[in-house]
Amino acid sequence: MTGAIDQLPRRFNMAAYAIGRAAALRPQHPALLVTADADGTPAEMWSFADVEDAILRIAGGLRASGLQPGARILIRLDNTSAYALLFFGAIAGGFVPLPTSAQLTEVEAQFLLLDSGAEAIALGGEFGLSSVPSGVRVFDTDDIARMLREAPRAGYADTAADDPAFLIYTSGTTARPKGVLHAQRSAFGRRPMYQGWYGLTPDDRMLHAGAFNWTFTLGTGLTDPWANGATAIIYTGEKDPALWPRLIARTGATLFAGVPGIYRQMLKYAAPSRDDFGVLRHGLMAGESPPPGLFEEWEACTGRPLYEALGMSEISTYVSSGPAVPRRTGAVGKAQPGRRIAVLPVEGGDQPLPSGEEGLLAVHRSDPGLMLGYWQRPDEEAAVYRGEWFVGGDLAAVDADGYVFHRGRANDLMKALGYRVSPLEVEAALSEHPSVAEVACAEVKVRADVSVIAAFIVAHAGAARDAGEIERFAAERLAAYKCPRSIMFVDALPRTANGKLMRSALRLPDGLSTA
Repeated sequence: MTGAIDQLPRRFNMAAYAIGRAAALRPQHPALLVTADADGTPAEMWSFADVEDAILRIAGGLRASGLQPGARILIRLDNTSAYALLFFGAIAGGFVPLPTSAQLTEVEAQFLLLDSGAEAIALGGEFGLSSVPSGVRVFDTDDIARMLREAPRAGYADTAADDPAFLIYTSGTTARPKGVLHAQRSAFGRRPMYQGWYGLTPDDRMLHAGAFNWTFTLGTGLTDPWANGATAIIYTGEKDPALWPRLIARTGATLFAGVPGIYRQMLKYAAPSRDDFGVLRHGLMAGESPPPGLFEEWEACTGRPLYEALGMSEISTYVSSGPAVPRRTGAVGKAQPGRRIAVLPVEGGDQPLPSGEEGLLAVHRSDPGLMLGYWQRPDEEAAVYRGEWFVGGDLAAVDADGYVFHRGRANDLMKALGYRVSPLEVEAALSEHPSVAEVACAEVKVRADVSVIAAFIVAHAGAARDAGEIERFAAERLAAYKCPRSIMFVDALPRTANGKLMRSALRLPDGLSTA
């Protein structure tokens, strides 16, 4: 499956591409609308000229602080526009931001700080740290506000397309998250999504359901609309699912993006009709597999299509349906224009399988959206490449028309609330509890469309079997979405004859099995 992606420039800065072009062509056009109430009243309105001025002042302030180009900056801020401005300002200045989730505990944030070797950290609101390693520069919200007011504007850094742009951390096949390092060219590599998924135009207004500190929001919610001269809308108020139809209508959103759970909750709690969505053209969905019947129910209630995409932290989305790719039942969609994908044998090898055969979905390593690599994890990085192909671990089959049918994950990664979580990471945290002798975690379907993380624990002899205590222990060490929702004490974990854990054999008492 081949196509053509526009020629990538040799010198390329992601922030200049996303913001600088629109600021030159339509400086007074609305770039960012931030609203905090259900009526959609703007709390902040930023033109492209405003956004460019802000990020270049931040770039200047970071340079004046003494940080050197390429320095990594961990961002741990509240859900405000300052988060996005610092992210893009760092990239504009040639620095490497590390956006982190607001749900991370201090233990998790400290690990990222040390593993990344970050030279600076931005802290604000309730997301402070009890200690910061010596030599790490700390910027608080007052420092950022001062940069926006007083720092001299810098120019965009003259970066190469393959220079590092940002670093994100994702759960993987080890007990600790791994860093995914993306190049400046990653923004250019998102171009196939514009028509392959969004149907995006300069006159669109994109409302994203996520927070500023989520990479899905930073990409689909900000980078892509801005790169097209369109308006990004972010809601920072209470996340009541019944409010989304009103927000969509009141803000004039033409596109709406979120995880499947948002759409399911909207249909359940808002009971919307097709008259409730204003000028919305269609919805966009990614992050996890949608529950059965969601597409049909959404379209019946709203009269608007819903388009799905499949992606991963290493490349973002690369397979999707969209206005130009009609949805086919059971399929995610097709490879976006210009993407080269293949299905490779599960057991190994780099020769693509024929149409219709199931295997591991792969994307060609020449794709400009593909990561530079895993941060200081050479063995894990080597394991995901087969010849010219990057293999992300998704099982799939591709039919003769190019439609991709997703069959799940080849490994044991769990999905909960739209997030990918390594069972090894959760197990490593729980195993530190003095009562725990053995532990295994798995994704468990509690309903046809809802999965949670369950922990199966073998307690030490004589130790208390207190599920509440285990839950409290986990909450101190893991983000909320990583914490098990079900704690089961068992006498033994299911294992093969050679002692290997049989994760798929883990069972809840009511007979529901792991997903």
